[in-house]
Amino acid sequence: MAQHADIIIRNAKLLTMDETAPHAEAIALSGNTILSIGTDAEIDSLAGPSTRVIDAKGATVMPGINEAHMHIFMGSLSLQQLSLYGVRGFEAMSEAIKAYAAANPDEPVLLAQSADYTILGAGEEVTRHHLDQILPDRPFLMYAPDHHTAWANTAALKLADLLNGRDVGVGNEVVMGDDGLATGELRETNAISPVVQLASTGGREGLGILTGGDPDNVTPEQRAGDRAMLKRGLDYCASEGITSVQNFDGNLYQLELMEELLQAGELPVRIRIPFHMKNFMDIGMLETAASWKQRFASDMLRGDFVKVFMDGVIDSQTAYMLEGYADRPDFCCEPLFTPQAWEAVAVKADSLGLQIAVHAIGDAAVRQTLDGYQAAAKANGARDSRHRIEHIEIIDPSDVPRFAELGVVASMQPVHVPGGSCFPLEPTIHRLGEARFPYAYAWRTMKDAGARLVFATDWPISPVSPFGCIQNALTRKPWKDGDPDQRMTLSESLHAYTAEGAWVEFMEDRKGQLKPGYLADIVMLNQDIEACPLDKVADVKPVLTICDGRITYEAA
Repeated sequence: MAQHADIIIRNAKLLTMDETAPHAEAIALSGNTILSIGTDAEIDSLAGPSTRVIDAKGATVMPGINEAHMHIFMGSLSLQQLSLYGVRGFEAMSEAIKAYAAANPDEPVLLAQSADYTILGAGEEVTRHHLDQILPDRPFLMYAPDHHTAWANTAALKLADLLNGRDVGVGNEVVMGDDGLATGELRETNAISPVVQLASTGGREGLGILTGGDPDNVTPEQRAGDRAMLKRGLDYCASEGITSVQNFDGNLYQLELMEELLQAGELPVRIRIPFHMKNFMDIGMLETAASWKQRFASDMLRGDFVKVFMDGVIDSQTAYMLEGYADRPDFCCEPLFTPQAWEAVAVKADSLGLQIAVHAIGDAAVRQTLDGYQAAAKANGARDSRHRIEHIEIIDPSDVPRFAELGVVASMQPVHVPGGSCFPLEPTIHRLGEARFPYAYAWRTMKDAGARLVFATDWPISPVSPFGCIQNALTRKPWKDGDPDQRMTLSESLHAYTAEGAWVEFMEDRKGQLKPGYLADIVMLNQDIEACPLDKVADVKPVLTICDGRITYEAA
């Protein structure tokens, strides 16, 4: 007796990401796997009395989106916090903050997201005095989109004992004014966290980045609240067509909350969460990472890689540069790991069979990371490690070919390009200087040099929509005449979000493509994306998301 499908999607434009059969009309699912792909007539024959048949009406059906770099706890929380995304000018900022404060009278520290560095206009930097005019009596902090800078009012600085400054460690800074008091600008997590920890969540959402450790004294009610918040965030990801999440901050607390959701049948996306190796940790802590890889090893939930921060970001001048910043020529910043300490981490983690992923934005940070990977290969022998570098916002041309030579993956975020849909041109391009433009955000250059490339948004640093990110990859214009054209094709961009995303997490044998026997991770769009004008790709929306054979999102 022929096997019947549980779900059939027909009358579709299937983009399979399978080079041997790149297109089809229909797909049949049975349980959590793909049963068959073919023509409408071929797949119709697999329908039974209980099969759900879905008419795609000529729209694209493709593998589920694999978001290769995000922060699920912070992103989930951001859904209930004030967003200043797109807000411009003091009056608009003031109106938004006052309304949020009025709606949250019991919040001990008010937090806002996505305040551009130029929210007050070009050339005017935010200080605590601006924020004091808006909220003089209630502690308030707003994050820059990159989360590497924040601005706090005087009430928040006093509450966190930062008004008179504090030593917050290498690569972090409480910016001080000429009056001997903090200006309100806080750079990097060690400076920001003293304020955030006083909010109602106790800063639990940031521990995966700040310490890599777990929160203390979490009540059952708080834990249940965190679990519910994460579920909302994961459901939101599913509504954007995402079926796999590679998280980029990690602790056991997050892994165990995800495990609870999985056991309850409530985990709507596949997720992998790293061990976050910090520069103050003993190298023996990597054994914990190895134990997580053994404990969390299902197709839905894994804890199988190590995350490292090598530097900060360009806008706050915490990125580690080979030469000084264009507007500060004598300053290169320092890496968060010394070369010797980083090499030891790379060699040890690699020897344990762990994949490593390093945040490296400045060209010096990228080079030091590559050097560590090269040292690991020399010490342990070459292997299919698929080690990664995250962001790579500026690279020295001599280091471009090393990605292919060392087998290192470039994990990049096209939506982050200054002047694109998310971030303004300034202050980034002023800090970089024109001489560096040709090798800034150089996706096409990396791809053409043979680097394996995966895409992501880094949510909540930027909106989680994969199609907004893809539009930036397709339509980016050079900042000045003569700069390289860094645009990607639609096919390349979709592969970077599907098949390549599966490959980088060693799951290319069972997801990232639509082919019989593969996991049933699928997204159906509201239109044929191949027929969509490139400057309208951000308008593409999922109407159906299926993860592990289960419908996790369906448009009303």
